[in-house]
Amino acid sequence: MSANNRVVLVGCGNMGFAMLQGWLASETLEAGDVFVVEPNDDLRKRAADLGVSALAEAGELPGDLDRPMVIMAVKPQMMDAVLPAYRDLAARGATIVSVAAGTLIGRFEREFGAATPVIRVMPNTPAAVGAGMMVICANDHVDAATMDFTKKLMAASGEVAVIDDESQMDAVTAVSGSGPAYLFHMIEALTDAAKAAGLPDDIAGQLAGQTIYGAAVYARKSGTAPGTLREQVTSPNGTTAAALSVLMGDGRLTKLVTEAVEAARARSVELAK
Repeated sequence: MSANNRVVLVGCGNMGFAMLQGWLASETLEAGDVFVVEPNDDLRKRAADLGVSALAEAGELPGDLDRPMVIMAVKPQMMDAVLPAYRDLAARGATIVSVAAGTLIGRFEREFGAATPVIRVMPNTPAAVGAGMMVICANDHVDAATMDFTKKLMAASGEVAVIDDESQMDAVTAVSGSGPAYLFHMIEALTDAAKAAGLPDDIAGQLAGQTIYGAAVYARKSGTAPGTLREQVTSPNGTTAAALSVLMGDGRLTKLVTEAVEAARARSVELAK
């Protein structure tokens, strides 16, 4: 049975609020179709300021709320305390969607029943500015209409991909989930290198940040393979070639990034429950 288009957002911290803003701004949802459950007064107020129904606890939800989509946007360590309050909604046909890192589909099936439709989403922090990478995996009880609705919701926060094998979520976590931190560090490193080359601090930061941002946008919008773009920028025996001989010599950067991603993937396996 498909979920309807009414959404219960459980938790309205940074990620939950970013998604909520995206749904409303894109008109994917109307404010009247969203119920936010958030115990923190300040976070609940900012949700209410967007026009949605903002409640302090699950017990305040309308009694006639059948087959909603319940989106769990709470920290993984809070799941044990939060989930029991939603057993009644699950029993009435709710679809459970989780954006909590490392929380397996099976955790929700154990809580709400093996036949409960459950969708797991791995977002990343650029979702806060509508540029996220949202990866979806669902159990066999999620029908096509509900999956399409979920894709539409997540597309309001960025690009969407779907995987069939939940075990691949560990690699997703390592690449797109943790990946922004790798790029943030690259901005830090390029900024420090620019300072060492003699640029003022503010100019160094501006050049590093905008260069990486611009290159990423260009790579996505050009439709050209990154390797080809790299070659187009690299004149034989020029300045870029000199720099790339350091980064690419003996596959140095590729090996380092591969090791980093594998470390993150292995840790994701350890943390999953």
